[in-house]
Amino acid sequence: MSHKIIVLFLLISITIVGIACLQKNNPVTKNNSDSTVTNTSSAKPKWIIPDTTELANTEEGVLIRYGRNLIVNTSFYFGPKGIIAHKSNGLNCQNCHLDAGTKLFGNNFSLVAVNYPKYKDRSASVETIVKKVEDCFERSLNGTTIDSNSREMKAFVAYLKWIGKNVQKGTQPEGSGIEELSFLKRAADTAMGRIVYVSKCQTCHGKNGEGILNIDSTAYTYPALWGKHSYNIGASIYRVSKFAGYVKNNMPFGASHSKEQLTNEDAWDVAAFVNTKPHPFKDVSKDFPKINTKPYDDPFGPYADNKFTKTQRKYGPFASIKSYYASLAKNK
Repeated sequence: MSHKIIVLFLLISITIVGIACLQKNNPVTKNNSDSTVTNTSSAKPKWIIPDTTELANTEEGVLIRYGRNLIVNTSFYFGPKGIIAHKSNGLNCQNCHLDAGTKLFGNNFSLVAVNYPKYKDRSASVETIVKKVEDCFERSLNGTTIDSNSREMKAFVAYLKWIGKNVQKGTQPEGSGIEELSFLKRAADTAMGRIVYVSKCQTCHGKNGEGILNIDSTAYTYPALWGKHSYNIGASIYRVSKFAGYVKNNMPFGASHSKEQLTNEDAWDVAAFVNTKPHPFKDVSKDFPKINTKPYDDPFGPYADNKFTKTQRKYGPFASIKSYYASLAKNK
């Protein structure tokens, strides 16, 4: 082998090694507005979602299938024209928990079975799955609770336990819950959010956020986002961060985590716009009795500090609030 060929071979080898090192030290990143976040989703386990067709025609199987039906068609049973009772505003659980609570990054139910009973800061108590369902009726569905001993409640619980049966304790599958988006360096802008809403959301959710009812007017094909038939101010999605993470991965129609149609700025701004609009009232004065556990974007006082205004707590910028409370917890 000639001297020139040996030199060329060495140069190619060094280049290949160099590229490999760069890739190792610079993992794939996802640009989220003002910051770059390392994509670690591959490190999380996959959620093996049970198939309803697996269910045998047993008493348990029938109950689980009924629970799924209650998630998908809540209003049919408990809406203003519900065949069982009028307990909700006409929305379905599926309006917030997409694909019967199975869509990745769609506020799914993957972690319910392994996490409950669970201590919740909002009530400062250990809550059961029954309490979780009751909260959804009282907050997201702006209604009243159903009988905790009813067949329907047992069906809700059976489905929620079954759908998360393949998740191991202490793990968090890829796409569970709602993604927490990277923060903007500015406050979320309601005026810009209105522009996003008109161009991306209004066709389905209406000019006045009223949504679109199905042909029988028994449920919403596209849910109301504000007004008397929307979620109330006690719902988790009334927090701008929750709404932003939800719409980024699921809206407008056809969007998903791998096919996002909104930028981070779009998501934060439209979330602020929608949550500025009127929503039904709920007494939240007893939420977060330990006020130092309130989320960084909880829009209701009192707060454990006087550093941040109520407006900033609702619209941001949030990074300074979150880091301040993290430092307090660290220095305890």
